[in-house]
Amino acid sequence: MSIALHSRFAAELPELTVRWKAEEAPQPRLLVDNDALAAELGVDVDWLRGPDGVALLTGTQVPADATPVAQAYAGHQFGGFQPRLGDGRALLLGEFEGTDGTLRDLHLKGSGRTPFARGGDGLAAVGPMLREYVISEAMHALGIPTTRALAVVATGRPVYRETELPGAVLARVAASHLRVGTFQFAPLLMQATGNTDLLQRLADYAIARHHPAAADAEQPYLALLESVSAVQARLIAQWMLAGFIHGVMNTDNMTISGETIDYGPCAFMEGFDPETKFSSIDSWGRYAYGNQPSIALWNLARFAEALLPLLGEDTEQAIAAAEKTLGGFQGVYEAAWTDGMRAKLGLSGAPDEAVAPLIQDLLTQLHQSRVDFTSFFRRLARAARGDAEPVRGEFIDLAAFDAWLHRWQALTPDPEAMDRVNPVYIARNHLVEEALAAATAGDMAPVTQLIDAIRAPFDERPGFERYAEPGPKEFSASFQTFCGT
Repeated sequence: MSIALHSRFAAELPELTVRWKAEEAPQPRLLVDNDALAAELGVDVDWLRGPDGVALLTGTQVPADATPVAQAYAGHQFGGFQPRLGDGRALLLGEFEGTDGTLRDLHLKGSGRTPFARGGDGLAAVGPMLREYVISEAMHALGIPTTRALAVVATGRPVYRETELPGAVLARVAASHLRVGTFQFAPLLMQATGNTDLLQRLADYAIARHHPAAADAEQPYLALLESVSAVQARLIAQWMLAGFIHGVMNTDNMTISGETIDYGPCAFMEGFDPETKFSSIDSWGRYAYGNQPSIALWNLARFAEALLPLLGEDTEQAIAAAEKTLGGFQGVYEAAWTDGMRAKLGLSGAPDEAVAPLIQDLLTQLHQSRVDFTSFFRRLARAARGDAEPVRGEFIDLAAFDAWLHRWQALTPDPEAMDRVNPVYIARNHLVEEALAAATAGDMAPVTQLIDAIRAPFDERPGFERYAEPGPKEFSASFQTFCGT
């Protein structure tokens, strides 16, 4: 049974697309398919693994009524505006309905050059595509809104970076691929073509697909801004609570739906430090761990700028309304962050006046001692059960931590509740690199084992001990991630 694809985005917003087709895959071979996601979507896994399914996953064979397109968008990249970006090596095959009736995109990465390629080869290597598969599954298992990968297919075509690498295509499923950058592109196109209603049609499309309650608001486009701001505030709080660092928070990598998208130079922080960054191209730390909330708000301000023509005829009043709306971002973020930290500490019933200073003092001590952010909370749960020595051994200033521990224990934390929200297993950087290197060399077993660990992150299991341990210090000190383009 094939996937029934619609082409609603291409039909409703043709100005933001270029009809295109994927390049041939000389020797396609399925590396990994996401059975769990396929089941959720009502996709026949046996069909997906067969020749017709693999042909769809590479974009070389699509339903007759589907219209594959490369999407156009702009974006601020590391703070600098690029007016014409777009899907340089990707295709939106179309949208389809899952078993729950929700519309989702099926999108390819690495399917070949498009008119937006900007000199690139349009291809992708096995390692970066499997990285997106692994990290997106880890994020999903942690309960963090994310795009997901349906499959990764080796193409049989070499890709040339520093060395020759095996090529691959990723099939990604998303609530949509509408980005802040999509909205930044629309006004530019309107100016160039005289098309006066494109921005409004785009906003109406976004409202109908992701934020339908905004349609009934007195000011629907202001309500759209508020809704997007809120979902992004909660998303970033979840990133921070998991120690996740996106690495390239450009406006073209921020979705309107509130899902995490584009797992390029991303990683999970180990030793706690707000300045942690791993991206090889982020030399100034613009997208470091601790900067993510402020960067999200900066990106949302760019979204608001693009929406201004819809927020009122008086520009000054429109700006004032947008600024007031974005003023709510910090409150939503802080509430989500504090609630999350309260849960991680097992203090759901404790008073705010006791919890807030406890959180701040803990972060100071975690930073001072560079304590592993993931394993700390599981060891802290052991302290709630009466065994405090493992967690005490992590701190340089033991007297200060003992004082903090006494204050925390006085609030009667719930260790079972802590274990339900604090993972044992995350996609540890050294394990991800080890698995991707093996897969590039033709051995998929380490990827399979890693995915097995991270898909049940809260359940401690025998035989998975190495997946719970931080990487060697010499590895972590020099670890960098790359875009893969």
